[in-house]
Amino acid sequence: MIGIIGGTGFEKSDILKNPQVKEVDTIYGMPSSAIIIGSINDKKVALLSRHGHEHTITPSNVNNRANIAALKLLGCNYIIATTACGSLKEEFQPGEFVLLDQFIDFTKHRINTFYDNFKPGEMKHCPMADPFSNVLRNKIIQAVDLCNLKIHKSGTMISIEGPRFSTRAESQMFKIWGADLINMSTAPETALANEAEIPYAAIAIVTDYDCWKIDEKPVSIEIVLDNFSKSVTKLTEILIKTISIL
Repeated sequence: MIGIIGGTGFEKSDILKNPQVKEVDTIYGMPSSAIIIGSINDKKVALLSRHGHEHTITPSNVNNRANIAALKLLGCNYIIATTACGSLKEEFQPGEFVLLDQFIDFTKHRINTFYDNFKPGEMKHCPMADPFSNVLRNKIIQAVDLCNLKIHKSGTMISIEGPRFSTRAESQMFKIWGADLINMSTAPETALANEAEIPYAAIAIVTDYDCWKIDEKPVSIEIVLDNFSKSVTKLTEILIKTISIL
């Protein structure tokens, strides 16, 4: 089974055939939403909405542990995440897709591990040098080519706590740090998928220039949703093709 975690703008996708709603409880609590299980080209797929089907869960209150644990309980062999994001670089323009290869965790209030304590003799320090699955990333790149679309093949995402957007000073600082993109969801979701040993990749949809670019309007939720809606058809095409060739 292949898991999809749908982010902002992708809460109610009708991407699946023969969808069925399944409630999955975990030892970490309930995931953000009921999981929709269906198929894409005869591949079994589980779709989970990161912020709930009505987008009522704030970034800080997403139960990332339960989300990843639920997909693992269902037997997901891969997880593909979608995320709206702001651009911190001129070359990443609104409407474009970016396949992430690194993240910076600047969140402050989230549980970022499954390990509340170590068992005697078992210290679990998960390697995170390359947090996104290269196997899955290469499949996505192949799918994008088959769809005759374009994607930036690498990008570093910084995740902030939210739900507020950045100040101009913060946005400039994140640029200096080397981040290409900014959102409120990649961390700790990616780290938890690694701990759960599920190959994970994230497709970012650039919706805005955050607030560092003074000749552009500062980011607002209206800008994010409007620009995401213009890209959702292409995103769906990429997901369908990726799942078909996995």
